[in-house]
Amino acid sequence: MRVRILPRSLFGRLVLILTIGLVLALVGSAAINLRERHHLLEHAGAERFAQRIATTVSLIDRLSPPDRQELIRVMSTPRTSLAISANPELLPSNTPLPRHLMRLSAALSQQLEPEYRVEVAARKPAHRTRGIFQVAICLHDGNWLTITDRRPPRPLNLRPNTLLVQLGVVLLVALLLSLLAVTWVTRPLAMLADAARALGRDIRRPPLAETGPTEVRRAAAAFNLMQKRLLDFMNSRLRTLTAISHDLKTPVTRLRLRSEMLDDPQLREDFNRDLDEMDAMLGATLAYMRGEAKQEKLQSVDINALLESMVSDAHALGQDVTLSGHASAPYPARPRALRRALDNLVQNALRYGGSAEILVKERPRSLDIRVMDRGPGIPTPELEQVFEPFYRTEYSRNRATGGTGLGLSIARDVALSHGGTLHLVNRSEGGLEAILTLPR
Repeated sequence: MRVRILPRSLFGRLVLILTIGLVLALVGSAAINLRERHHLLEHAGAERFAQRIATTVSLIDRLSPPDRQELIRVMSTPRTSLAISANPELLPSNTPLPRHLMRLSAALSQQLEPEYRVEVAARKPAHRTRGIFQVAICLHDGNWLTITDRRPPRPLNLRPNTLLVQLGVVLLVALLLSLLAVTWVTRPLAMLADAARALGRDIRRPPLAETGPTEVRRAAAAFNLMQKRLLDFMNSRLRTLTAISHDLKTPVTRLRLRSEMLDDPQLREDFNRDLDEMDAMLGATLAYMRGEAKQEKLQSVDINALLESMVSDAHALGQDVTLSGHASAPYPARPRALRRALDNLVQNALRYGGSAEILVKERPRSLDIRVMDRGPGIPTPELEQVFEPFYRTEYSRNRATGGTGLGLSIARDVALSHGGTLHLVNRSEGGLEAILTLPR
């Protein structure tokens, strides 16, 4: 199974990139800061320790031998002992100087040399975590002052709690500002996407407000111009078809009047049937081109009552239509358009299957209305083509069952105007199933 790493949305991707960048930058900054802080504190500690020893050496060097011994006795502690001898009393080193003691030795040399000669040794006894640090300084009278520190300074082990808290606060503030910035940048894109979806349902929707940054205003202006051009094109097409329809109705009316003068009843009936079919095609075409489903206002519709009235009307005409299932709540719809779409689906089922079964299925976020028949079905490659205007399958090319070829096109147009979908599937037990899905 393929694991998705990047988020799908632009908002999520920008937040992820900013978060990773901020974390890496702050971690790198913290590492550099801690390193520099460690060096500074270690250097300051070595300088302070070397200064203290230099002061001690300078004081002892100026005293007489009796006074030196008295001062040494006073200054010696269990941790630090001082001794004066003719030779440096350094223990043999059994370990190289650690880095922090090397820094300490360098600080001592800087403080005492070239006035004093300095020798340094370090020894680490077994079973002890801390070693012994010794410094031997040759005084002006040739004697050696040996200082033995049994608890030399440890390497600094900083606990950067305060620094980590500061970095955490900086990271939190930076993330919050990044989230606000990303939201501010991506919100116009979300508004544009919502407007595009709404345009598919209602092309006569109000235009977008041309506000915000320059890029957003330009995108909104281009979107509004596109909507205006589409609307102008549709209105122009509608005016043309209306004019054609008006021009065609005049000769149709004349033909209807002349057909009444025919002596042959069968011929007169054939003429009238053809003229009725032409009238129906003209009316359906104009209704489809006007987009009447999108012009009606939304209102709360009792889906159960609407379907029950359809079933009652069908029974009154002797048609085999059944209903099962129910909607749990009213649905905001365009009543006449929805009724027309469902009528088209039911009439298709009756025309090709002889009967229609209506099933209402409630889902958490949608309402499904399924119209099923037991007819021949539709070849799989044509399941989408039948929604094209005036497209008819081989089963519907005869005069008795052909229709106008706009019923499914109008039904899908109604579904889209409600933000829903309409698709067809062949039933495994035979027949066709039309599934109208309306979002809650």
